[in-house]
Amino acid sequence: MEGELSIIGNKYQIGKRIGGGSFGQIFEVIDTESQKHYAAKLEHISHKSPQVINEAKLLKSLGSSEGIPRVRWYGVQGRFNVMVMELLGKSLEELFNSCRRRFSIKTCLMLGLQFLELIEAIHKKDVIHRDIKPENYVMGINKKTHLVYMIDFGLSKRFRDRVTNLHIPFKENRNLVGTARYASINNHIGVEQSRRDDLESIGYVLIYFAKGNLPWQGNNPTNKHQKYHKIMETKLRTSVGELCRGLPQEFQNYINYCRNLSFNSNPDYEYLKGLFKTVAAKFQIGMDKIYDWSEDPKPKSKKLESRKVKRTKKKKSTLEVPETNQKSSSVVNTCNLGKWPEFKDVTKIRLELEKLKTRDKLEVTPDEKPSCTLF
Repeated sequence: MEGELSIIGNKYQIGKRIGGGSFGQIFEVIDTESQKHYAAKLEHISHKSPQVINEAKLLKSLGSSEGIPRVRWYGVQGRFNVMVMELLGKSLEELFNSCRRRFSIKTCLMLGLQFLELIEAIHKKDVIHRDIKPENYVMGINKKTHLVYMIDFGLSKRFRDRVTNLHIPFKENRNLVGTARYASINNHIGVEQSRRDDLESIGYVLIYFAKGNLPWQGNNPTNKHQKYHKIMETKLRTSVGELCRGLPQEFQNYINYCRNLSFNSNPDYEYLKGLFKTVAAKFQIGMDKIYDWSEDPKPKSKKLESRKVKRTKKKKSTLEVPETNQKSSSVVNTCNLGKWPEFKDVTKIRLELEKLKTRDKLEVTPDEKPSCTLF
């Protein structure tokens, strides 16, 4: 590819390859005028589902929000669709592997708050990401090594019409969009995605980081259809309590809240951020932007080194997740699913979901002291 194209936009010199995927390849490029380094995403114009140009336009429309890569140039160059953007660091999946595939609760909380700030800013621009996964979060470089960026907006779409300001209509029988491991249950059963699905996926990513895996990993299906079906079946069978076992109660509250949102609900991002802030305050976790992979972390206090967390006894209280306003039969409440029968097809799943529609209110009571490693 380097031999076919050496200069982009009459100023960006193509350097080494730094990544790639089904869409095409990513190269490091140098601005021949300023000598600054950037990244260039190249996609062949014959690609059956071209995304790069639309992705560049969408990123431009998101503006200069913190954590959104800045696009320097985009267009058609030779036989390629090209986007030149800000050069970033390693993905969270790479960093997760370097940390022996387990992040501390401290790192998960700091990441979680940034994830929510990012997705709230994107949703305010009437865009949903639709492919939230560890590979699509990367860290900044130079003076921004503490900052999380969200990348790969190739599957993103607008959930609100820019002219009428109306929310997209509820639809069923849709194909799964995104990565099955982190997909919401509604995405699995063919419901059009909206803001709630991005938030549910964020919850799965954080649980994956905190526990090292998810219950629906490790299947060995013979084809993609069987893989998706097996993941969906396990996801439905796994209770929220089992999914979050060993983690602070607030993680269960997070998943329950997201699953109980209606299709066109406006999520309460402050409530969700408050859950993570509550955990940090409860266990006296300093949100100092020093992650598990940081090279020169500050010395931990004796209290942290002991890895013992003292909790003051508090009167038990209940947290009630807000009741959804949507009365349409399109609302799929997937909270507290309990035991499920064998799944043969989507029709059977929907019949089971219908039986659970009366469970629109969730009452969550804090559990005993979590057994996870907090620092």
